Amino acid sequence: MALDGCGLFCKYILIIFNIIFAVVGFAFLGLGLWLRFSDNTRAIFHVEELSSSAFVMGVTVLIALGAVMLFVVMFGDYGACNEKRCALQVFSALLAILATLVVVVGVLVNIKSNEVGLRFAEFYASLYTLYVANQDPGIAVTLTFLHNTLHCCGLTGVSIIELVKQTCPEPDGFFEHIKMDSCPGVIADVFIGKAPMMMGIFVGTGVLLFIALICSITLSRKIVSASTPQYIILTQTTSTQANFLPAQHEVVTSTRADQEPVFFTPLSAANIPVAYA
Repeated sequence: MALDGCGLFCKYILIIFNIIFAVVGFAFLGLGLWLRFSDNTRAIFHVEELSSSAFVMGVTVLIALGAVMLFVVMFGDYGACNEKRCALQVFSALLAILATLVVVVGVLVNIKSNEVGLRFAEFYASLYTLYVANQDPGIAVTLTFLHNTLHCCGLTGVSIIELVKQTCPEPDGFFEHIKMDSCPGVIADVFIGKAPMMMGIFVGTGVLLFIALICSITLSRKIVSASTPQYIILTQTTSTQANFLPAQHEVVTSTRADQEPVFFTPLSAANIPVAYA
């Protein structure tokens, strides 16, 4: 089936979108599985105190989100490449749900930024306490990652008395050799101060998903239009047909005396439509 310019444009847009979506989905799924089953972080999931922590929930969300994205891409690529309307309809429904969820999550993160920051600060304090008590290497790797990402050091930031200073980043200046920023304060500032930027990222992602949704619906409609059979009705005058039709009026009279004669005018061959599929 042949698609017009708009249909082809939407088809290629969906293919490119699904390639990017698949790469991001594989990245999320791979990172989540690595954090879940790596020797360095596996111990966190076996600690009862951290079973409902933000870290465990975040890793679970990464795995689930990556799997959902790959599931959505499967329908999108199949429908766009093979021009299958049913697969595109499923893809459109999944995109609509995913885009709505992304926008809602972004708005909630912005509205409840204080609560989200507090939860992550509590999670960090739990990690800190467990590491001081057990010196677990998996928790040490997690603390090192958080300290280097946020550029902070422990609960106090004072290098002389800090119990986890071996996991802290290298100081940038002279004063940071004495005291660095404490991590709970930095975490709270990140979620409170950068909440609008985080919401913008979520909303922007939702807008891209809605654009892909529009392209999917457009391509589905174009496929329906292209698959509809077209008929051309032609009218021709055929001399052969004219030979079998009477050219003059025929008079048919009734054999009964009480009836009037009836005149029939036969159709001309020129008035008979001929349909060519």
